[in-house]
Amino acid sequence: MSAVEMARLIRAKKLSAREALAAHLKQIERVNPKVNAIVTLVPEMASEAAAKADEMQAQKKTLGPLHGLPVAHKDLVETRGIRTTFGSLLYKDYIPAADDLIVERLRHAGAITIGKTNTPEFGAGSHTFNNVFGATHNPYDVTKTCGGSSGGAAVALACGMVPVADGSDTGGSLRNPAAFCNVVGFRPSVGRVPNPKAAFGWSTLSTSGCLGRSVADLALVLSTIAGPDSRAPLSINEPGERFARPLERSFKGVRVAWFKNLGGAPFDSRVRTVVDGHRKTFESLGCVVEEAEPDFAPAEISFRILRAWNSATIYGARLKEHPDTFKDTLKAEIEEGLRLTGTEIARGETAHGVIWRRFQAFLEKYEYFVLPTTQVPAFDINMPYPMEIAGVKFDSYIDWMKSCWYISATGNPAASVPGGFTPEGLPVGVQIVGRDKEDFSVLQMAHAFEQATGFGKQRPAIA
Repeated sequence: MSAVEMARLIRAKKLSAREALAAHLKQIERVNPKVNAIVTLVPEMASEAAAKADEMQAQKKTLGPLHGLPVAHKDLVETRGIRTTFGSLLYKDYIPAADDLIVERLRHAGAITIGKTNTPEFGAGSHTFNNVFGATHNPYDVTKTCGGSSGGAAVALACGMVPVADGSDTGGSLRNPAAFCNVVGFRPSVGRVPNPKAAFGWSTLSTSGCLGRSVADLALVLSTIAGPDSRAPLSINEPGERFARPLERSFKGVRVAWFKNLGGAPFDSRVRTVVDGHRKTFESLGCVVEEAEPDFAPAEISFRILRAWNSATIYGARLKEHPDTFKDTLKAEIEEGLRLTGTEIARGETAHGVIWRRFQAFLEKYEYFVLPTTQVPAFDINMPYPMEIAGVKFDSYIDWMKSCWYISATGNPAASVPGGFTPEGLPVGVQIVGRDKEDFSVLQMAHAFEQATGFGKQRPAIA
């Protein structure tokens, strides 16, 4: 059942919050041991909240849009009274005293916290594994990765263990696991879902957001977590309620840019075949599709430098105190950031400005840019990251995800929508990028694509 339908039934008193919770707890008990998506479960706390939700409804009090819906929070998000590990042994017993803003907003909307979803160590890398809880398995093939860093969230949604899940995205963490798990992931414009605690308040690399089993489900949740906050300098001064509007619109004559090769980035042929096959899907919607892409060379410079600088700033001190508790890839990235000079950081910031201006100018001609979400299908769960694609070898653990972090460098809103499957049955995502701060427009196109194809309706057999 969709989150939209579940919320409607609860409001109509045809389903109680306690019944919804019981059904999800039963599904978690049955499926979670096979996939390891939800790593901290709080059934007693959730049961108490569900009982209060039903009592509130019986008293005819005002209900939020997500009233009675269970929600799981990414284990990077601080939750009052609930263990938050960040996927690190340093925090394996940490219990925050306060909620992060996104948790506050979901609770205010009526959602009921059921637990936490797995994430890589400090959210670093698009493969969900850590030394606290181990790896999360892809529900379509448990020998494969689910992606990351919002991997536990994507798997929990795909398996029907929760109808609502939050996440975050720096280099693809809302889009990559959505593609690997056949759900919808959306990286909103920076400031759409503000983070008043962000170390770099003016940075546009990272953003909070959510995933959904459908675009409509995701839009419903986004309508409750989006909105301004005076503590976040890049906060967008628009209410979240605008995302609760109907998603339908006409795309007749809308110009769409179809990716070429992202300047030589390698793509697995299975991914390319699925995504290229959808050019006709966009044309069937009335779009005018042309092969075109900007030069992403400045993104190659800016993202690497600014990501390393960010990692060094946030984790550098902890690495010095606990050098043996960080995974090798994150440790190398932190050390790279610590070596950066002021001149190098300025080079990264300058390149960041160049790619932003270049991409906005590109989208003056086209309303959307379409490309694969990932460059490769889900890979072996025992691999830390793909070492090569199509014969091109990689040195870094982020090299295989350029199709996502090139877009992160632009700061533009982007959705990953289910686009089909490889011959082996692994999901493939189609990435739809929109104009600056035109988040609703992206969701409208994603919804139209979803309705035209129907791949998102397919659920994994394990669920």
